[in-house]
Amino acid sequence: MLTFEQRKAMVEARHAMLLNRQNTPLEGNGVYRRYANPVVTAEMAPLEWRYDFNPVTNPYFMERIGVNATLNAGAIKWNDRYVVVVRVEGSDRKSFFAVAESFDGVSGFRFWPRPITMPEDEIPGTNIYDMRLTRHEDGWIYGLFCVERHDDSQPGDLSAATATCGIARTKDLVNWERLPDLVSKSQQRNVVLHPEFVDGKYALYTRPQDGFIDTGSGGGIGWALVDDITRAEVKEEIIINKRYYHTIKEVKNGEGPHPIKTPKGWLHLAHGVRGCASGLRYVLYLYMTSLEEPWKEIATPGGYLMAPMGEEYIGDVMNVLFSNGWIVDDDGRVLIYYASSDTRLHVAESTVDRLVDYCLNTPADGLSTGESVKTINRLIDANEAYLKENK
Repeated sequence: MLTFEQRKAMVEARHAMLLNRQNTPLEGNGVYRRYANPVVTAEMAPLEWRYDFNPVTNPYFMERIGVNATLNAGAIKWNDRYVVVVRVEGSDRKSFFAVAESFDGVSGFRFWPRPITMPEDEIPGTNIYDMRLTRHEDGWIYGLFCVERHDDSQPGDLSAATATCGIARTKDLVNWERLPDLVSKSQQRNVVLHPEFVDGKYALYTRPQDGFIDTGSGGGIGWALVDDITRAEVKEEIIINKRYYHTIKEVKNGEGPHPIKTPKGWLHLAHGVRGCASGLRYVLYLYMTSLEEPWKEIATPGGYLMAPMGEEYIGDVMNVLFSNGWIVDDDGRVLIYYASSDTRLHVAESTVDRLVDYCLNTPADGLSTGESVKTINRLIDANEAYLKENK
């Protein structure tokens, strides 16, 4: 058996190797490219959070506090660094938020010294997770996240839960002001703040659902205006991106990060969920809305943008991709931070121009096999005509 010092040296060497590992791009389908390695994993959490370094109180250099997963991160450019607010899940199943930063956005992520100490709402949550970050034109950075509590109306059912949207804001990503949870007639797990005022009001992308898991009568991604973000309440809600039978978003769908403003419209990243033989399958898709009326769709490319590949299929919750954070650089480079199977955080790279081209020129879902074949045949006909003209 290794001594305290031997184990400590071994653990520190492995940790340093992970933190210093470079990432290699993998050429993709022309829309985006993945990277070879995840950008943040549970093993990359600071050793000081997990180990007692005192040989008297920890003579075997055991891990005292376990980290199970690092996933579903909000993202923002901060002081010329690429910053992600990671959902870190402990071995005790409780999630918390922690900030990690990188110089290039694809490798070398380092956690800040301490996790975020998030103030409690009037009724403390059992678990909080999946923060969407928005730098709003009012001057604040907002974090909207899911707050999970036991459903006390069902005292005998330990799996019964409720979901509300927690709201907090900050100027430095360290000190957070907690605002009251969003008031809504339905449960809300995926709520995103639009970065600009609309008609002088705060605008939210919502996902109304009847239960903690099941959407029930919830029809898709919603849109709501709020008078006062410090006492936010959804009074009226319209569905702007619907669910459809036998599609990638048959079971439910939800907004990812806040949309990117482009000259041709607002660019949205979302997740879609369908049932399959192995359970629920989560994929990522894009759509666009009008610049002047962000609640009106102008492009709805059919199918998914990204789905699990290779080792991304494997993890705590299989067959899942989820994203609630992306960063756009001044030159148009876009970094999409996505988690695989509720276990680890990855990055994919594209550009605003490529993603907009994808949205505007990818056919919409015709919602039947016959329409899908017609779409393919139209592309074949166009290719044959082009090749004939350009022999």
